[in-house]
Amino acid sequence: QPQWGLPLKTAQDIYRDLQSSLGDVLPDAELFIKAEIAAEVLRLKVERDAVILGHNYMEPALFHTVPDFQGDSLELSRRAAETDKSVIVFCGVRFMAETAKILNPTKTVLLPTEKGGCSLAESITAADVRALREAYPGVPIVTYINTYADVKAECDICCTSSNAAAVVESLKSDTVIFLPDEFLARNVARETGRHVIVPSVLRKGTLAAGGDDTTVEHTMIAWKGRCEVHELFTPADIDVVRKQYPDVMILAHPECSPEVTAKADFSGSTTAMIRAVEKSKAKRFLLLTECSMGDNIVAANPGKEMLRLCSHRCPHMHEITLEQTRDSLKFMRWEIDVPEHIRVRALRAVERMLAVGPKID
Repeated sequence: QPQWGLPLKTAQDIYRDLQSSLGDVLPDAELFIKAEIAAEVLRLKVERDAVILGHNYMEPALFHTVPDFQGDSLELSRRAAETDKSVIVFCGVRFMAETAKILNPTKTVLLPTEKGGCSLAESITAADVRALREAYPGVPIVTYINTYADVKAECDICCTSSNAAAVVESLKSDTVIFLPDEFLARNVARETGRHVIVPSVLRKGTLAAGGDDTTVEHTMIAWKGRCEVHELFTPADIDVVRKQYPDVMILAHPECSPEVTAKADFSGSTTAMIRAVEKSKAKRFLLLTECSMGDNIVAANPGKEMLRLCSHRCPHMHEITLEQTRDSLKFMRWEIDVPEHIRVRALRAVERMLAVGPKID
């Protein structure tokens, strides 16, 4: 948590902390190198008047050393909106850093990697949203936070996996367009009692409706976007693990398919999963999400056993390292910019999301 105004930790202090929390995760030589880099990042942070936001998917050596705030997209969006620092370093991917810039137009926002992509963000364009609005006039459009700023600007309200159902229900509309994650849409539709249809783009500006045969009254119009990590998990994965470890608690991110979330013991955002593990009396856990988060949970909860059966690492989150974070502050790169005519429209959608909640305690 924030150390502003306190003496900076030395590399030796950081090394001892890392040994205690990550000694069973990373080799000792790597801990020593990472500690030296983390100490340099902390010095640069003070020099640049910066705040560092760390997503739950960051590598353990970064996650447990330099961020002033850690959390999921919703939590970090709120922290970005509240900061009084001149520079925001977002240890996440590009759409997250864009959100920070949308909320803080006068501040310098840095992303520690040049690209920082996301399969979900790249699955839909602003033109797609305009085509949907033309095809379904008057229907409110919800966009997941995992979208780029120009897409947010075309939508009515944003959401995260933490508050997606609350956002949908806040619209009080029989029909809602939910973009771009098809699996999250299906999971939210099940939670809010809605029938899902997934239109397909036939040609520019033209869509055809398609959907499931169901008697549920309300409708959710979804999109065929998927997270390249979460779509890899299958119900068979859960069956195999339960057979070998009957006492395991399985937690799935709502970007997993509805078939997977239905078989899991718990489904929720990354922050919700972390809290579920902390509160549970179970001894064994399996996280069906980006696999680095398991190491971060183990480091913070040494009494919990995390099954090392997850091998799905997000290639985009993997781009963010302590070394990249240091160089981002050292060379003030890679700066995020959102054109003002896009930012002001996207801001309305983000602020509406933040107003809905739910609050993170």
